[in-house]
Amino acid sequence: MKIAIHHQKNSFSSHWISYCEEQGFPLKIVNCYDNDIINQLEDCKGLMWHFHQSNPKDVLFAKQLLYSLEKAGKKVFPDFHTCWHFDDKVGQKYLLEAIDAPLVPSYVFYDKPRAMQWIEETDFPKVFKLRRGAGSAHVKLVSNESEAKNLIKKAFGRGFSQYDKLGNLHERWQKYKKGKTSLWGVMKGVLRLGKTTKFARIAGRERGYVYFQDFIPGNNYDIRVIVIDGRAFAIKRIVRQDDFRASGSGNAQYEKHHFDLKTISLSLDIAEKLQSQCLSIDYVFQNETPLIVEISYGFPPSGFIEDCEGYWDCNLEWHEGSFNAYGWMVDSIVSDLE
Repeated sequence: MKIAIHHQKNSFSSHWISYCEEQGFPLKIVNCYDNDIINQLEDCKGLMWHFHQSNPKDVLFAKQLLYSLEKAGKKVFPDFHTCWHFDDKVGQKYLLEAIDAPLVPSYVFYDKPRAMQWIEETDFPKVFKLRRGAGSAHVKLVSNESEAKNLIKKAFGRGFSQYDKLGNLHERWQKYKKGKTSLWGVMKGVLRLGKTTKFARIAGRERGYVYFQDFIPGNNYDIRVIVIDGRAFAIKRIVRQDDFRASGSGNAQYEKHHFDLKTISLSLDIAEKLQSQCLSIDYVFQNETPLIVEISYGFPPSGFIEDCEGYWDCNLEWHEGSFNAYGWMVDSIVSDLE
């Protein structure tokens, strides 16, 4: 019943390792980048790997390795149902529409003429997004037809770099004004104007499609609900100052009274439909009705679970107090192996 864990910084792996040691679960730390990783896993019945969308090595092969092991009969986290749509907003659109989930109305086009025709017929504002990216990267509020057409021309022309240089500099400046980074951090953003990232070079430019969502007005926050193995907890993320985006704002609230049972119940139902081991759902609201912005299998590995007041189980019963969500992930793998 040995579990293999790929250990890397800024991931769930430290929590998983600590939990396995506390519970006495047999553990093997591996390096999934090794050429002989399949052989290394011969004496393991499962693999856990918190791969990240901005790590260029992870993006190259993490899903392929995990799916291959799953096909061979090993238990993995995240499995296919949990992560095939990770960091793919276009894929999420089709998935959520297919299960009749309440997605913010979303539109994708694969040729320029159809996109241009739709722009002339739709209303504004709209939200433009790239298929990939987290923390509000490459998310823009489009105010009018002219702005939208310029984005379409770029999408079907030279495309978009995965690294938004001006957006990164703006983020650094905003953090500096809030005392969350140093002046040197801002200067690194300036220096980055002349240099792209390794990830952007490997990933290439996003082109050949364009993706928009309706803008849902009146939201000064969003709600993120995370469901793991039939249990749910939530955070309320406040929109950035003079902006419409909440993701990456660094300003959140955790008290139970911020969250309604309707949204929690919906999240549990969606996670069950998707057969997801771990599902993070971001909502905005229209006339108090929750609408999904996007989904993910991951979330920041530190800095907010400790502030949650408790969690809901699959029967919507509230459990007050601290909890170990990372341990739930391990338990879900171990229970499958028993």
